[in-house]
Amino acid sequence: MKKLNSSEFRQMFLDFFKDHGHMIMPSASLIPQDDPTLLWINSGVATMKKYFDGSVVPKNHRITSSQKSIRTNDIENVGKTARHQTFFEMLGNFSVGDYFRDQAIPWAWEFLTSPEWLDLDKEKLYCTVYPKDKDSKEVWIKAGMPKDHIVELEDNFWDIGEGPCGPDTEIFYDRGQENNDVAEDDPENFPGGENARYLEIWNIVFSQYNHLPNGQYVDQPHKNIDTGMGLERVLSILQDAPTNFETDLFLPIIHATEEMTDGKKYGENKEDTTAFKIIADHVRAVSFAIADGALPSNSGRGYVLRRLIRRADLNGQRLGIKGAFLYKLVPVVGKIMQSHYPEIVDQQGFIANVIQNEEERFGATLDSGLTLLDDLIEKAKKSEDKTISGKDAFKLFDTYGFPYELTFESAQDEGLTVDKDGFDAEMQAQKDRARKARGDLQSMGKQDETLMNLKDKSEFEYGVYEEPHAKLIDIIVDDKLVDKAESEQATLVFDKTPFYAERGGQVADHGDIYNKDGELVAKVTDVQHAPNDQNLHFVDVILPLEKGEEYTLKIDRERREGLRHSHTATHLLHSALRQILGEHTHQAGSLVEPDYLRFDFTAMDPMTPRELKSVEELVNQKIWEAIQVKTTITDPETGRKMGALALFNGKYGDKVRVVQISDFSTEFCGGTHCDNTSQIGIFKITSESAIGAGMRRIEAVTSKKAYEYLANRSNMLDDIQEKVKATKPENIMDKIASLETDLHDSQKQVEELNKTINQAKSKDLFNDIKQAGDLTVIAEIADVDGMKDLRELADNWKSQNKSDVLVLAAESNGKANMIISLNDKALDKGLKAGNLIKTAAPIFGGGGGGRPNMAQAGGKKPEGLKDAIEVVLDEISKN
Repeated sequence: MKKLNSSEFRQMFLDFFKDHGHMIMPSASLIPQDDPTLLWINSGVATMKKYFDGSVVPKNHRITSSQKSIRTNDIENVGKTARHQTFFEMLGNFSVGDYFRDQAIPWAWEFLTSPEWLDLDKEKLYCTVYPKDKDSKEVWIKAGMPKDHIVELEDNFWDIGEGPCGPDTEIFYDRGQENNDVAEDDPENFPGGENARYLEIWNIVFSQYNHLPNGQYVDQPHKNIDTGMGLERVLSILQDAPTNFETDLFLPIIHATEEMTDGKKYGENKEDTTAFKIIADHVRAVSFAIADGALPSNSGRGYVLRRLIRRADLNGQRLGIKGAFLYKLVPVVGKIMQSHYPEIVDQQGFIANVIQNEEERFGATLDSGLTLLDDLIEKAKKSEDKTISGKDAFKLFDTYGFPYELTFESAQDEGLTVDKDGFDAEMQAQKDRARKARGDLQSMGKQDETLMNLKDKSEFEYGVYEEPHAKLIDIIVDDKLVDKAESEQATLVFDKTPFYAERGGQVADHGDIYNKDGELVAKVTDVQHAPNDQNLHFVDVILPLEKGEEYTLKIDRERREGLRHSHTATHLLHSALRQILGEHTHQAGSLVEPDYLRFDFTAMDPMTPRELKSVEELVNQKIWEAIQVKTTITDPETGRKMGALALFNGKYGDKVRVVQISDFSTEFCGGTHCDNTSQIGIFKITSESAIGAGMRRIEAVTSKKAYEYLANRSNMLDDIQEKVKATKPENIMDKIASLETDLHDSQKQVEELNKTINQAKSKDLFNDIKQAGDLTVIAEIADVDGMKDLRELADNWKSQNKSDVLVLAAESNGKANMIISLNDKALDKGLKAGNLIKTAAPIFGGGGGGRPNMAQAGGKKPEGLKDAIEVVLDEISKN
């Protein structure tokens, strides 16, 4: 067996499949792109959906990758088991309609057992197969797997509902009975059973069927291979580690954490060891997630990050670590992963800053959580069942980040229990809400055989506005290939076209199609990419079109010009944001329309007015510098060396287009652009807003639309100038300031008059003194304008010392208000204004509160004020 470190093993896997004709696919971002069914990328196949469902045909039908992934469905098991992690790497090899089990199984056996590769002991390898899948069993035996090492299991069928599915085979490594957690004669002690001896290391799915909505299974047009090998699991074998956490992926983090404690060591006791594992796992997850653009928040991905950071911090406290510490481990994670994932080191400062801010924020709320826990413990002690409710335990977990175990242990120390079933019910309800929010969406679509079978070449003519000799090579009507289009709608493919197909945020060109006689035969309403990358023209048919004929294609020139301006401005905006806000700023989406642009990006805080102004000025400065926009066709590696930004972890073919705007902006981009930045004319930001947790959106306009926007603002300024009677625009602010001063002076005069009026009213109100038990009371409905006047009357009462208790109410604009004040004598009797107001408020449809000596309330039923006063008087009399 080879002894390899994590970097060597990862590279060996990729090299093996590269040698077998596979294209190495870089790891995609943890944040899914165009896939609302997923919160995180959670497997290698999650990034291959577009290939497996046929919506895109890859350049190479053999693909291999090491994909970073996050799963948090079993977060409570992290640290307690040998294998559970929130962040992990999934090694995989994939076939998109190319090879099948006859190659996939022998290659897996070769990689695992060949002395040239991992050189694992064949006698320690086992596999499981689907009982009806006799073919896989035969291929395994032929490859070299001992017959008695093959176990048939009904569970070996991968099916997630509608869409691709099929049998699968799982490979296990026998770690020996000494590593088992069940007895040798236990019924679960077999490959595929619930035990620690037989470690699952690889799963190969034979995606050969399509599960239809009616429950039927039919053959897929193209059969696929999807495999997943847990890098950390296999590494634990290669490094003879008892669990994943004793490998070189985790131990440096654990040792760095040890140094922050007061001498605690990993492995000394179960509780501390669990805490070390949780910290090591969680800091890996949050470091990679933040590097990919996620930020802590109260919802979605941000909520997961917040929960992971808080859970790690609580476990740090268990180890005696005081204050923020997790952020200090980011450089350790970066160093471990640098060979394959340089992004952690590249963004180390930003990642650490985000984590530290979140830790310090949690530190401020932790005391509140501990206070709540103490209150719940006291409450439970007084209850009959001596139990903290599941709802309260979940509130501690959800709001303050307290794991259930911490609440349970604290309760146990006080001789109490926690309602675990109630906690689990609250947790499930939250998961159901999250699932519902994502919608009932299909995980993977079915293959469209018609589009997948389009093989004819179709060339997009970059920078061309009209093509007079475009040959119509395919016509699709109602998902069928036909030779003639006569119906209202059709989809057309030409051998060459000037029409841009929607991609990379830029919407499609529109335009017209003419026949040889110059007659308008169709209007192009949309253009999309076919699986094999041809441009699909969606058209409204006016006159019949025939396959094989030549047509003239004309795009809407005005629309194209608007798109060029918006797209080049988007590149300038992206670079300006990175320059002003920092290079950690990630593009999270964009929309390039002819009349406006939209740019989404990651940010912890809203942009300040100064930042917005700086970005806008910088973009316009680059427009006015009249910089040539250079496009270069090259290969991806050369493009990266040119400094091109690869957005959305894009997957690129053999040739890419690099768009350069001097040394200010360099990006991979297939969209249409200006020849010179001066063609944009002017750039104006129209809004900046939040669109989600840690996500901001800028909307902007360019060229004619920017002029129209500014002209409209100018007209508004003219109207304001006229309204405030300013002689010229630059005097408007002075005029507004003068008006504000006059208004403020007038308001002060009104307040003084009201004060005088209220003093006069108080003389009459305060003369009617009632007796309630031993206390004197003034209780009236006053003819005043609301709570402000009531408070003023209460101040007058306090200074005049007319009675022991004041109960005043007022009706204003259909609303009810009440105020109650007590002097020291009333307080000594045990009365509290807050309690009295809470008794009275429901009667006039309201609620309120306050201090023992003064309280107030508002309500919606002024007709109830008289009865409310009587109830208060009764309560006073009882004392």
